[in-house]
Amino acid sequence: MRLQDGVRKVIIMGAAGRDFHNFNVYFRGNPHYQVVAFTATQIPDIEGRVYPPELAGDGYPEGIPIYPESDLTKLVHNTGAEQVIFAYSDVPFDHVMHRASQVIAAGADFRLMGPRTTMLAADRPVIAVTAVRTGVGKSQTTRRVADILRRMGHRVVAVRHPMPYGNLLSQAAERFASYEDLDVNRCTIEEREEFEPLIDRGVVVYAGVDYERILRSAEREADVIIWDGGNNDLPFFRPDLHIVLVDPHRPGHEVSFHPGESNLRMADVAIINKMETADPKGIDIVRRNIARYNPDATVIEAASPIFVDDPDLIRGRRVLVIEDGPTLTHGEMTYGAGVIAARKFGATELVDPRPYAVGTIARTYERYPKIGTLLPAMGYSGQQVRDLQETINACPAEVVVVATPIDLRRIVRIERPAVRVRYELQEIGQPTLSEVIERVPGVGREVARSTAGGEADRRRRYPAGWEATRPVEPPPRPWGPPQAWPPGPPHA
Repeated sequence: MRLQDGVRKVIIMGAAGRDFHNFNVYFRGNPHYQVVAFTATQIPDIEGRVYPPELAGDGYPEGIPIYPESDLTKLVHNTGAEQVIFAYSDVPFDHVMHRASQVIAAGADFRLMGPRTTMLAADRPVIAVTAVRTGVGKSQTTRRVADILRRMGHRVVAVRHPMPYGNLLSQAAERFASYEDLDVNRCTIEEREEFEPLIDRGVVVYAGVDYERILRSAEREADVIIWDGGNNDLPFFRPDLHIVLVDPHRPGHEVSFHPGESNLRMADVAIINKMETADPKGIDIVRRNIARYNPDATVIEAASPIFVDDPDLIRGRRVLVIEDGPTLTHGEMTYGAGVIAARKFGATELVDPRPYAVGTIARTYERYPKIGTLLPAMGYSGQQVRDLQETINACPAEVVVVATPIDLRRIVRIERPAVRVRYELQEIGQPTLSEVIERVPGVGREVARSTAGGEADRRRRYPAGWEATRPVEPPPRPWGPPQAWPPGPPHA
């Protein structure tokens, strides 16, 4: 069953993100393991490709094949894999355990990897922005953090969770400082939604596949690095401040989705976002869960008010609402900022786009039937962008409400009047993000705070290599001698 004595065969389940990172930082060059396959889900058109040999390194002259997740049981049997690593995010706990049961029944071990084996250490302060679900408001929070840091005089670089939907080798480590960079690299709609608002602020953005290489490049031009998380995944870099968003519109999800609950338990700061539109019962549930699972977290209450460039265009008209794609698909939200704006400013009807959907957009509705009368801004490929444009223009709406983080009109031709909905994070009362960031050593002016509690707490959360949090050289490979995890008592 093994390639040779002491070498175990491994399959990594993923979605072109966390899976590649786990391979790069733990399995690549590791003499104790041989990764025989990746599997893919969530993101279209990933399966059938190969993780390139140039990125896979020694021992992988043909690269590593990527199969659909539906082939998992067959792959375990055919390859003799002894371990299967679950490495994607924003899934309910029962989904994870069903996959675990499938793997165990096939004869292999099922494994989840945590911070000690996957987080890289930086020689610059890192502020991580993550969440308990996708679609909670990470993007506007990252923008808010960037604005605060820039006002403090820091050079800020954002490193975005991977979105490598094109050529993996050419996307190994990408730097974006202008719209021209986005065009040259043929960025998808999903990438542009994350990169453009930061570029508009003068913030350089890195993303790609090889995050140790990305981190070393970012360190050379940053005073502070922002980890801009994706889905509800854990940070790839060990944070000096970990900000986690919770969603009162989906109360209870903060303790029922993987790995969102892990983020909540590790959070230094928990932001209850979108409070201005949430049910008080939902707010109370997330407050109680924060208190139960991470009583030491600083809690910030926040709103994400909407701004519409021409609200009069909505009033009295039939509108098509376009929302952020992942928020509607695996994020499972049935409304967003566009719906709120349409209702607030007096739209007479939300036009149902499903009868007019074509190609890949129609298949998206088939896969995610709960989306309802909204159009997800899907654009993972050129064909999907064309299908999105055709679907938009086929809908019998009078006005199109675009509630994506970018001006979609730059990417697709919309043949009807369109209004754009924007949203930014605003703290409610105190404490504020500025106050919290001011207390981060190496970032704010209040660096002489007592470290008796903070340092001990961080030792509990990130024990590996704590004494070398900011090494001059890259951190050692994390498969060394076993270490206790966690060394102190965990949260209840």
